[in-house]
Amino acid sequence: MRKIFLLVVLCTVSFAQSNIKFDDYFFDETMRIDYFHIGSAKSEQFTIDKIYRYGIWAGSINNLIDNLNNGKYYHKIYDASSGKLIYSKGYDTFFGEYASSEKGVKGIEKSYHESAIIPFPKSNIIFAIEKRDESNKMNEIFRTEIDPTSIYIIKDKIVDSSVEIFKPVYNGNPHNKVDIVILAEGYTMEERGKFESDLNRFVGYFFEQEPYKSHKSHFNIYGVFKPSEESGTDLPGADIFVKTVLNTTFWSLGSERYLMTEDNKSMRDLAAFVPYDAIYIQVNHPRYGGGGIYNQFCTYTTDNQFAKYLFIHEFGHSFTGLADEYYTSDVAYTDFYKPTIEPIEPNITALLDPKNIKWKKFLSEGIEIPTPWEKEEFDKMSYEWLKERNRLNNYIAELKKNRAPEEQIKAAEEEYAIKDKLQSEKVDKYLMNSKYWGKVGAFEGAGYLPKGLYRPMLDCIMFSKGDKPFCKVCEEAIKEVINSYTD
Repeated sequence: MRKIFLLVVLCTVSFAQSNIKFDDYFFDETMRIDYFHIGSAKSEQFTIDKIYRYGIWAGSINNLIDNLNNGKYYHKIYDASSGKLIYSKGYDTFFGEYASSEKGVKGIEKSYHESAIIPFPKSNIIFAIEKRDESNKMNEIFRTEIDPTSIYIIKDKIVDSSVEIFKPVYNGNPHNKVDIVILAEGYTMEERGKFESDLNRFVGYFFEQEPYKSHKSHFNIYGVFKPSEESGTDLPGADIFVKTVLNTTFWSLGSERYLMTEDNKSMRDLAAFVPYDAIYIQVNHPRYGGGGIYNQFCTYTTDNQFAKYLFIHEFGHSFTGLADEYYTSDVAYTDFYKPTIEPIEPNITALLDPKNIKWKKFLSEGIEIPTPWEKEEFDKMSYEWLKERNRLNNYIAELKKNRAPEEQIKAAEEEYAIKDKLQSEKVDKYLMNSKYWGKVGAFEGAGYLPKGLYRPMLDCIMFSKGDKPFCKVCEEAIKEVINSYTD
């Protein structure tokens, strides 16, 4: 009898928290809490920077509690007087990636600027940050009280005569749509037309891909253009630096193709011109590169042969919290996932309980778990290409650093592009010839690890480059996130 009563109580609490009445606690406006996240793998701390009040609230007014259980961190907002949880959001951080890098593991501290975007509260709130421990249990690591009537909350009007807003897709009320903002980076005033053309091209790519294609009416997409003084982005490995609006750079965390920004304030200031749930940074550059952090932002370059793949793949990280399924490429992290702990991401597993795998309902009938596949030959050709790719990238970087003739640089870049494309086609052909093609199982090799982690299908846009679909598990996870904004 006691167990039944406890179950009823827990269900009642869960129901109550997931049905917060928006108007009881919030105005239809946005509060942005900027703070510094400081530390390394050995320690971390937070300090509030500034708090802003602006615009309408872009998010759902029905689903205020995040029950997706994804992200290493959670922002949690409590009503100060009652202690009731009234808003939450899971997310990942650039800091978290740094902490798992070589420098972070050594204890070298670094500071990152971050933001919590919440509906503007009517009364005092407790702003708390929780973090998962090594067993993925959430623990509170920061707490402070915020008075929404404070005279120090910034209410500057969002005005900039150099900013132009585009609305390539608009389907109505932001409260029941997924609102995406695409920010211009590395476009000069003379390249304003190129930004608009690129914007429309990538919006087209977005709705060619399922499940976005079938849910087009659920999205609003904005483009925000602010001219950069110079074109492109930084390439530190080639000793090239340009002055741009959002200060993006290749070689982030030491990885030559990792393109990110640490200028959170400039990014948030520019995004604030429109209501947004998700941020894309569109980087005007031909080199292959990008990145994505869950519920933060993602980047992609516009003019390489895998631009569509980048655009879709990186949004898989930043919007849905999907893990990288590949494992034969260099990354900046060490021990990002551990085979002894079940990852929280929906599309990879440590297979600690094979009979209850997280995507059990999607498994192909009669499939063996774990699922044997032609991994040895795949690994061999992939690592051979990795060696050649690194050689070519280093060679191109040296040519640029030494200011070699343009024709020599162009020839080297063309050689790389041809070989990269051939490798992608080779991977596709190899995987499609497997007897397990199209099957859902548990295929070893995922999350940067060749052993101990598993992915749902042989291939997916989260696994290899190219114009291809999400696997069934990733697609279902995306639908769930879309519904959390639109229900």
